[in-house]
Amino acid sequence: MGEQPIFSTRAHVFQIDPNTKKNWVPTSKHAVTVSYFYDSTRNVYRIISLDGSKAIINSTITPNMTFTKTSQKFGQWADSRANTVYGLGFSSEHHLSKFAEKFQEFKEAARLAKEKSQEKMELTSTPSQESAGGDLQSPLTPESINGTDDERTPDVTQNSEPRAEPTQNALPFSHRIFFLFYFSSAISKHWEAELATLKGNNAKLTAALLESTANVKQWKQQLAAYQEEAERLHKRVTELECVSSQANAVHTHKTELNQTIQELEETLKLKEEEIERLKQEIDNARELQEQRDSLTQKLQEVEIRNKDLEGQLSDLEQRLEKSQNEQEAFRNNLKTLLEILDGKIFELTELRDNLAKLLECS
Repeated sequence: MGEQPIFSTRAHVFQIDPNTKKNWVPTSKHAVTVSYFYDSTRNVYRIISLDGSKAIINSTITPNMTFTKTSQKFGQWADSRANTVYGLGFSSEHHLSKFAEKFQEFKEAARLAKEKSQEKMELTSTPSQESAGGDLQSPLTPESINGTDDERTPDVTQNSEPRAEPTQNALPFSHRIFFLFYFSSAISKHWEAELATLKGNNAKLTAALLESTANVKQWKQQLAAYQEEAERLHKRVTELECVSSQANAVHTHKTELNQTIQELEETLKLKEEEIERLKQEIDNARELQEQRDSLTQKLQEVEIRNKDLEGQLSDLEQRLEKSQNEQEAFRNNLKTLLEILDGKIFELTELRDNLAKLLECS
């Protein structure tokens, strides 16, 4: 399955100043995703964080590491392999505690994995040491053919011709290929997940925006109707006040109309507040739309970068294959030369024997 993320959170990433060893230097301008990864093939846990296409944390968890909480929202650990100290600033104490729990859990898992691997190595090394004591002829290995620096004899070093050593670029090529492929796939997966989330949020906000726009139009129509009704009621109140014979009824009706007007004014205020809230939601939706466009552009740039990396990977594979073919041809030529040399030696041996016989006869 390879290396898979098993826990993720967001935090601000810092590193200790290599000069002062006291001050913290921020490595990310904003909070980034920090993930625990597990490599099932090598049984290794790592902490990885990317800021765009740059890996700002790449720390392998070992049993000797310790995660320390220095405050309610800040924690740190030292990585002796990277020769640095990493610091993480979280948004809440809960996130810090969760990260610390996972660190302790994966540290214990790394310790158990190391102990198991050591037990396996001890079990496999014991029978091999017992069998090595009685065997004088060991299988052919690079050390048994060429000898170590202490075991090479003068005859071998003087008479043997220089051997073509295998190229040392194969290992760096494979490492470069692995890291190029891993980081490009990790970055593309990260931005694809971000884009899918933003698309879902954009669809929801678009639906809410359409609904809000329709509600605003409806409330504007209701507001105009309420205003017309209020003007009509004011005119009606004026007409009723002019009728002296119905003064008491007019007063009662006026009171009712005033109450109705107050209720309408309160409803109008509520509608205006609702309109302001909807305007804010529309502004937020526009901001999210701009963020989505920005992330889409970044994803396109990442895809272009991936294509470039794929081209580099193809070129490296072709160069590696060419180098392997050249080595194979060299080996074949060397074998042919050795066969010819053996034939010549055999002919010289026969000639020497014949000359010796002639000398004896004479």
